[in-house]
Amino acid sequence: MSELYFVSSNEHKFEEAERILSNFGVNINLFKTTLEEIQSNSLSKIAERKAIDAYTKVQKPVIIEDDGLFIDYLEGFPGPYSSYVYDTIGNKGIIHLLENTELRDAKFVAIIAYCNGGNDVQLFEASISGKIASVIEKGGWGYDPIFIPQGESKTYANLSDKDKFSHRAASLKKFSDWFMHKH
Repeated sequence: MSELYFVSSNEHKFEEAERILSNFGVNINLFKTTLEEIQSNSLSKIAERKAIDAYTKVQKPVIIEDDGLFIDYLEGFPGPYSSYVYDTIGNKGIIHLLENTELRDAKFVAIIAYCNGGNDVQLFEASISGKIASVIEKGGWGYDPIFIPQGESKTYANLSDKDKFSHRAASLKKFSDWFMHKH
């Protein structure tokens, strides 16, 4: 197995990815850095650019993860701008934007992007439908305290096995299936 680096500034994402991938026999190392994040309405384009930037920094096979929370009532907002929105208005702001509606359907989309040099990037996308809670639950990180996956009554923050329902786990599974057959 070749060395594979998960490139991110978010240790939570790495820990989750490391735990999930280890179940599939894929080992990763963290290369902690901030990646170039282009402004785009396309998560795929953002992920692709980040993967190329990551490879440039590490010079070894890399994966990056990019995700977005798409809220139907807000026309898909924050979508590809989820990180910025979380850093500025946070979960409190999202709850505030939805306070006068019962329409809370949303989906979480995750993309794993793999790059082993050049501009050849493989993308693995998965999404999980759900809804936005009316209150912020304790625990978790990021949008976990407000996202309730379909068929559940608790948010990601309070599910005993988040990986079973996670958009990130689903995209990592797609990646590991491809990666294990490639090597």
